[in-house]
Amino acid sequence: MTMPFVVPRAPELPEATWTSYGLTTLMVLPLVARRRAPVAVLVTVMAAGALYTLAVDGPGQPLPYTGLVAFCTVAELSSPPKRIGIAVLTVAAVLVSVGLDGDDMRELLFSLFVFAAAYAFGRFTVTRKAYLRAVEDRARQLELTHRIEAEQAAARERARIAREMHDILSHAVSLMIVQAEAGPVAVRTAPERAEAAFDAISETGRDAMAQLRRMLGVLRESEGAPDAPREPQPALAGLPGLVERVRGSGPAVSYEVTGDPGAPDLAVEATVYRIAQEALTNVIRHADASTVRVRLEHRPEALTLTVTDDGRGPGGGSGLGLVGIRERAAAHGGTAGTGPGPDGRGFRVRVTIPRARPPGTEARTGTGPGPGPGMEAETETERTTEVGS
Repeated sequence: MTMPFVVPRAPELPEATWTSYGLTTLMVLPLVARRRAPVAVLVTVMAAGALYTLAVDGPGQPLPYTGLVAFCTVAELSSPPKRIGIAVLTVAAVLVSVGLDGDDMRELLFSLFVFAAAYAFGRFTVTRKAYLRAVEDRARQLELTHRIEAEQAAARERARIAREMHDILSHAVSLMIVQAEAGPVAVRTAPERAEAAFDAISETGRDAMAQLRRMLGVLRESEGAPDAPREPQPALAGLPGLVERVRGSGPAVSYEVTGDPGAPDLAVEATVYRIAQEALTNVIRHADASTVRVRLEHRPEALTLTVTDDGRGPGGGSGLGLVGIRERAAAHGGTAGTGPGPDGRGFRVRVTIPRARPPGTEARTGTGPGPGPGMEAETETERTTEVGS
């Protein structure tokens, strides 16, 4: 709208005056404060435009760009009652302005359209900012959730490592202490037994060191050995050796396996091994038992481990070992029960871990149809292995 003051005009057209230039400037400068006082800026801009049109015979016709910008800001920042009232007054001002300018219907419709578009754009800006705030809040919430999940995962990993370290060190140190205490007595009475005790101490220490080295691989980067195992993975095949080492420390330990093992599950096998190791460690440290029975039952629906002794139970311990047994069983959806053994004597640990049923198969029930013609009913084949006593 300042072009008539910049570009030379034809001689027959009126000259630009400083009053006209000042009013056109007054229609622009207030926009700087439109976000702090949108209504006042809109009124100032509209008043300056009306004064230019009615009182000053200035060159050209000022276009309502500044009024549109101020009206859009009012629609964006003002409260609903205020912006609706301003919208009504603005429509009235447009009607009066177009009526004084010649009452052209096309000009009236165009003016109403552009002011309605400015109002709509102001409301769209509000919606867009609200959407962006919601997206930012959601991103912050997701970041917080991820941080909490990472902290929980780290806590679970620390607890897992603590259980592994407890099982490895507690079992090994307990065996070594028992063997070391029996060594001096055996030296005086049965030197050949003393030699066996020292061999057992050495073997237990080497096994513990090997497991600890594998465990420490979880806590450090192994760039030089990317294929090295990251954590100990004992299996059920190691239970006879575990029983043998415990038997060498004093109590008579029997090991019995029943049922068909089926397809191996390394995670479950490692858990059962650690539970058996912790239960036997408790027997050595606290039970003062003379006989221990370890029974492993492979059933189609579950794997059950039972460790029973004739001692006085783990009452002298801190209870962390039994807590670890329950946590390990619960991690696989299993249960762990502890209490007195048969007839109230000794102590028994019984852990049951369910087997994962293959997809697409359903459990048989007693109410279903029997075997069809030519088919024999399935029977469980039991395999029992006794390892000394």
